[in-house]
Amino acid sequence: QLQLVESGGGLVQPGGSLRLSCVASKFTMDRYSFGWFRQAPGKGREAVSCISMTGKTDYADSVKGRFTIARDDAKKTVYLQMNSLKPEDTANYWCAAVALIDKCIDWDDMDYRGQGTQVTVSS
Repeated sequence: QLQLVESGGGLVQPGGSLRLSCVASKFTMDRYSFGWFRQAPGKGREAVSCISMTGKTDYADSVKGRFTIARDDAKKTVYLQMNSLKPEDTANYWCAAVALIDKCIDWDDMDYRGQGTQVTVSS
């Protein structure tokens, strides 16, 4: 069964860093594009970043220059390096995957979604 499992969330002070990981067990990695999404309390879900099958990346304006997405197909893992974290980055973060589409798409159109990991940025 194809499964996405996120890890790496936690509590961090403003200005700190976290690296989220998404292990894509049993995926044939080069056939999938991956995205990170988040939802803060009382807000709607938003796309944070994505990386396509061919390595194209995109970022929400709110995280450009601070977050970096990467994939290691050999390890079947997608990463989200988050630097200079702000309180407004506090949210639950999910990894999602879509097959055979080489671009970023919306949450509702993704084929697989993980269970999420909580990120809290607070002093």
